Amino acid sequence: MTSMRKSNLYFLYLTINLFLVFLMFVHGSYRERTDATALRGKKELVKRLEITDLCLMTEASYTRHLSQADLHTPFQDSPLSLEHFPSGSMLRPPQAIKRLNGKLD
Repeated sequence: MTSMRKSNLYFLYLTINLFLVFLMFVHGSYRERTDATALRGKKELVKRLEITDLCLMTEASYTRHLSQADLHTPFQDSPLSLEHFPSGSMLRPPQAIKRLNGKLD
């Protein structure tokens, strides 16, 4: 049994990964073509229903629609309560709060 050199194993690994990346692009273009009719239907539905807000996250009401959130909503349980939704940590504080505290970037 002959052992492979480490460089040959690396090039084999690299080739397989490049092939997988190529397949991801092929799959993406295929799905774009096949889903075009469904996307057109959804676009028409949004236009007909006049939906304005994008639902970014599904957990808390103040992370679902940022334009509809009250300033005190994250602290509705208690003013000292910790953030218990992971999506709340991904959002920056509103500019109005930063202006009130004098910490505007």
